[in-house]
Amino acid sequence: MSSTETAALRFRDLDTASSAEFMDAMLEGQLAAIASVHAVRARLVEAVDAASERMRGGGRLIYLGAGTSGRLATLDAAELPPTFGWPASRAVSLMAGGLGAFVEAVEGAEDDVDKPVSDLVALKLSARDVVVGIAASGRTPFVCAGLLHAKSVGALTIAILNNPGAVIGGIADIAIEPDTGAEVLAGSTRMKAGTAQKAALTCFSTGIFRNLGYIYKGRMVEMGATNDKLVERAAEMVEDLTGASRSAVVEALGACKHSVKHAVVMIERGLSAEAASELIDASGGRLRDALAPSTDGPETIG
Repeated sequence: MSSTETAALRFRDLDTASSAEFMDAMLEGQLAAIASVHAVRARLVEAVDAASERMRGGGRLIYLGAGTSGRLATLDAAELPPTFGWPASRAVSLMAGGLGAFVEAVEGAEDDVDKPVSDLVALKLSARDVVVGIAASGRTPFVCAGLLHAKSVGALTIAILNNPGAVIGGIADIAIEPDTGAEVLAGSTRMKAGTAQKAALTCFSTGIFRNLGYIYKGRMVEMGATNDKLVERAAEMVEDLTGASRSAVVEALGACKHSVKHAVVMIERGLSAEAASELIDASGGRLRDALAPSTDGPETIG
């Protein structure tokens, strides 16, 4: 039995405890989950740097998971296009039972070992890609099969699991194994294990885009301004980064299809939208380098 499915003696009588005692136990578990991720930060760094290289080469992030793990993976993939302007075709979630399983459990889907392989084949998986398998127990057949196939074609494989030493960790090139142990409610891995997985995924994907230059001075400068709220947020970002007036910011954003990065370069370097785009391209898409006095030798910190 995996540690995440073990019934801990210390939680045995929580059903008779006071509400305050119960909540203390729950919150203690959440804090412990974050501590468990911190303990494996070196592996996270390794995964971020390795995945970043594949993304620079045109690769995709492809997530594999079932149940809670699959839902968390799907959430991470879905957030990348609006946050970083990342193409949805390069952030793919393959969830056991299909995307419908995001809102309703599909019994037996996690045991399907054919579907992940056929889905990866349909995606034309290649060695440029990164496949991230997430499973609290570390032994979900759907995830195991997908990672094995991904490894066979040379894709970078990363496992996120909460039962150190379990099978998917041995399959993957890099295993991220926050040891969250027994849950307050035995086997309910949406609790501590889920929190640790969410934190690990957030750190992993955000770290990749930091490496790719999609973050500048704590701002998501690749954000797509796709609604009124985000148009306003884009203007606020450009104002904050340049100190320009709102009218100048609105004019610059209007000229470059509301691209924060392009508007900042236009204002800071006194360029047209076209010239700003050329400079950004010459800087490898990195805003910090485009704003530097010289674009020779791009920096390594975004």
